[in-house]
Amino acid sequence: MSQHKNTIVIVDDHPIVIEGLIRLLSKKPEYEIIGGFTRGEEFISFLKIATVKIVLLDIMLPDINGMDLCKTIKTISPDTVVLAFSNYQERSVILQMLANGASGYLLKESSIEEIVICINEALNGQITFSNIVKEIISRPQLKESQDFAKLTVREKEILKLIADGKTTNDIAEMLFLSKFTVENHRKNLLQKLKAKNVADLIRHATLQNLI
Repeated sequence: MSQHKNTIVIVDDHPIVIEGLIRLLSKKPEYEIIGGFTRGEEFISFLKIATVKIVLLDIMLPDINGMDLCKTIKTISPDTVVLAFSNYQERSVILQMLANGASGYLLKESSIEEIVICINEALNGQITFSNIVKEIISRPQLKESQDFAKLTVREKEILKLIADGKTTNDIAEMLFLSKFTVENHRKNLLQKLKAKNVADLIRHATLQNLI
């Protein structure tokens, strides 16, 4: 493997996306594509034995959340540059990826020219975004906050207790409420935050800085 080439790996749950990117990026002589993985765990094993300069990383993988995987990659190989490559356009997700160590965020609809520009900027140590992501980030925060859940004081209080691992019974005793009332609040929280279960609820609440 030639030292001067920039080694690239693609981690995406759709083989067709991996194939397409490999075909397009292989035409660039400065890049060397050394792998494509549909599962995060497989890539982690590979990363422990290979030198990967840059990873194009999808956020939705079948076995691991891309946000968590980003953190793991930076722990195993701090010099590996992680670029999120996703369909997700939520500002909170973009910022969370950056907080976890990503050097940039590209949408899957980006042109190959845009992808190449972003890869080169990231290799030069810059934080980089595809054009639509730049627009999302530069939008005033106020408009964005309308997408966020509006919680009452009581709901916020109960949400924090749920996040602390307290059961319905615990919360009822602590707040002098009936179990029925606490259950109602719990249902409302799941609905307001569009969450499927408690783990999902806590994830959404964290992304929205509610806890």
